[in-house]
Amino acid sequence: MNDNAIFAIDVGAGTQDVLLFDPEQGIENSVKLVLPSPTRIAARRIQAVTRLEKTLFLTGRVMGGGAVSSAVRSHLEAGLAAYSLPEPALTLHDNLDRVRAMGLKVVEARPDGEIVEVRLGDLDTAAFEQALALFEVPLPETAAVALQDHGFSPHASNRLARFGEWRRFLEAGGSLDALLYSSAPPHLTRLAAAEQAWPGAFLMDTGAAAIRGALLDAFAAERAGEGLVVLNAGNSHTAAALVRGDRVWGVYEHHTGLLTAARLADQIGRFREGVLGHDEIFAQHGHGVAYREGYRDFKPFEAVVVTGPQREVARGLGHLAAPFGEMMLSGCFGLVEAVRRFQKKPGIQA
Repeated sequence: MNDNAIFAIDVGAGTQDVLLFDPEQGIENSVKLVLPSPTRIAARRIQAVTRLEKTLFLTGRVMGGGAVSSAVRSHLEAGLAAYSLPEPALTLHDNLDRVRAMGLKVVEARPDGEIVEVRLGDLDTAAFEQALALFEVPLPETAAVALQDHGFSPHASNRLARFGEWRRFLEAGGSLDALLYSSAPPHLTRLAAAEQAWPGAFLMDTGAAAIRGALLDAFAAERAGEGLVVLNAGNSHTAAALVRGDRVWGVYEHHTGLLTAARLADQIGRFREGVLGHDEIFAQHGHGVAYREGYRDFKPFEAVVVTGPQREVARGLGHLAAPFGEMMLSGCFGLVEAVRRFQKKPGIQA
């Protein structure tokens, strides 16, 4: 395996997308996978325990909730017992008192009796190593992982906590290069858990990775200097950024399931104009809107590029970006590009 190879994995709510980038082979011949997301895999395992009417025991690490949280609630609603170690219990909520109130018993050790263990976690490094070994493909030394992390927020809205991260990013200058972590901040607990699972891996937010990746689309690259809107319609969240050159001037984030085509078109139109307010989005149970000071001094960014598995909700808003012909791997391309820039190496070449 080439020393410059990078294993990139973009973990979402619906899928986990994988790219094994080897510059000697190029993009077209690199290994690519689109697999069910870890939360969906774990949820299926929990549902199997429910069907067997057995007692559930959660181990492992904190991970993305979504399907896992729903499966645990269904298990409890069926009148079945469930236990969890403290860290995986944080998957349901950062406040363990609220987790206990749901009926999940948080314990320090494996309980006695007949139980079925389900291990939680956003990364299964052994599974990837085993799967690739079947095809005589070793894992590279360099790995990069994208996850959506709301930040540890046991007593306040995790939507506000997450959007606070975007605000601080914009206030610090909005540099695209600042979106990659070589070490996880402690309050970003999902990223920290991923770092424990894969020591030395580079880390990034899924929305940030998708934005960085979509900018590699030829249409987007030609217009980045003028300023454009980059929109990622993910399975769970939709994020958009006002990008000019290597700087982000504004961020919009909502829950995809709460958006219609008409609502999204209206909001992105006002976002481009710099007049869409944070309170409106938060009141709709989205995350919010923020701008860097000075954005309104520009002419509104005209071009819109769209990526993401739920891009149909944004059809008609602009160009459908597919960097290197692979729309589902936009986040992986963004991860690789960010790591290459961090390493001061040439960007990805088709």
